[in-house]
Amino acid sequence: MKQLTDRKVLITGSARGIGFAIAEACLEAGAEVFLVDLFREDLETAAARLEGKGSIHFRACDVSDEGQVKELAQTVKERLGSLDALVNNAGITRDNLFMRMTSEQWQAVINVNLTGSFLMARHLVGLIRKSSTGRIVNLSSVAARGNAGQANYAASKSGVIGLTKTLAIELARYNVTVNAIAPGFIATEMTHAITEKARDEWLSKIPAGRAGQPSDVADAVVFLLSDAAAYITGTVIGVDGGLGI
Repeated sequence: MKQLTDRKVLITGSARGIGFAIAEACLEAGAEVFLVDLFREDLETAAARLEGKGSIHFRACDVSDEGQVKELAQTVKERLGSLDALVNNAGITRDNLFMRMTSEQWQAVINVNLTGSFLMARHLVGLIRKSSTGRIVNLSSVAARGNAGQANYAASKSGVIGLTKTLAIELARYNVTVNAIAPGFIATEMTHAITEKARDEWLSKIPAGRAGQPSDVADAVVFLLSDAAAYITGTVIGVDGGLGI
């Protein structure tokens, strides 16, 4: 039997990169998947790429907009009837050195990465807590420890860890586990956009000697959504090749 057979899983930021890999892995594990991203066109492309792998739903939503999140939650209830798991993967970067960072750059990242995770959990927890296998997985980052040029991103991802641990305490009584994944340097469009020199510097710090793949993160998420992780909550799992040691 597949690990996630008959589970209904919603994944934000799932049109590309790590989110897409998570969606694909969940489908292969037997789950029914609901894709969420900012633009409908991207979701249509992602759904087409996943066609034939399992049951797929999708809807565009800005996770930092509470009105849109409320509408999404209603759509999920109408289409799926129930929800077993939420994966908060949506995230953005607006890098700049602290002395040059604008208030807009700061707030944009906080709004999507941290507030978006809160809003999604807040408005879907009513469905999730009814599941006998309720799960929330939040995507943090090794950058939560701090990283030059990423005061906003580091703060948001550190906040995600605090949110994860608090929700784990509050939702345990409903048999809902809440955990976080902290990826390291993963080969995605985001990391491909940096300079070759910066990429080489990152790789030199990784004990495993290579960048991670989106599938490495996806496999960890599937584990946390499965029955094998039923007694794990409030934990942050680093998927970083040893970068966080």
